[in-house]
Amino acid sequence: MSVPSAAVAVDVERVGKTYGGDQPVVALADVDVRFFRGTATAVMGPSGSGKSTLLHCAAGLDRPTSGRVRIGATDLSSLTERKLTELRRDRIGFVFQAFNLVGALTVEQNILLPARLSGRRPDRAWLAEVIDRVGLGPRLRHRPAELSGGQQQRVAMARALVTRPEVIFCDEPTGALDTHTAAEVLALLRSAVDDTGQTVVMVTHDPVAASYADRVLVLADGRLVRDMPQPGAERIAEQLAHLGRRPHLAHREG
Repeated sequence: MSVPSAAVAVDVERVGKTYGGDQPVVALADVDVRFFRGTATAVMGPSGSGKSTLLHCAAGLDRPTSGRVRIGATDLSSLTERKLTELRRDRIGFVFQAFNLVGALTVEQNILLPARLSGRRPDRAWLAEVIDRVGLGPRLRHRPAELSGGQQQRVAMARALVTRPEVIFCDEPTGALDTHTAAEVLALLRSAVDDTGQTVVMVTHDPVAASYADRVLVLADGRLVRDMPQPGAERIAEQLAHLGRRPHLAHREG
């Protein structure tokens, strides 16, 4: 079935990524996948399966060895490093396990950093909505060291949302959080999809986190081996447990 190009947020076409020289390591092998607008996708797999490499290539943080990636209609392989930096700053949001906040800046300054770097005036009404959504109103003048891990991740999420990016890429966004705080952060990501139509691509090892997504991709040995509509946490865990017990055959489920 053909999909209208306007419905595709990120198109990963036969992407391969190889690291090293004398003894090269194949991190991705001809991966084909599309991430659709207004949906959340979880990317899973064993350690070393290529899931973070896929995210980095899809987000323009790393260049693939072969194949191509498009964000909307923009082919990333055609961009200079400067243009690629501008695209990441203006059209993509990032949320990482390590938060990546600037310790010398306040919460508000961290949230506004992308707009400041691009020289754009922030949309104050949208900024106020984002701050309210992540519950940071009383903390705007605090610095990251004065916040809990969950609050720091909320700052990172607000920073990712404030530029209204086309896609939010998340690499283990709840990996450093306790169960309760992780659930709150995942609910915020889910609301970004349901309430504002954002596209979320999330790498995670946690079946519960993946259950917040609309779709689950599973990688093994650099290849896509499962493409499932939301199967629920229990079935996700079962699929991951079966990896390694049988041949890695790509399988899409309708």
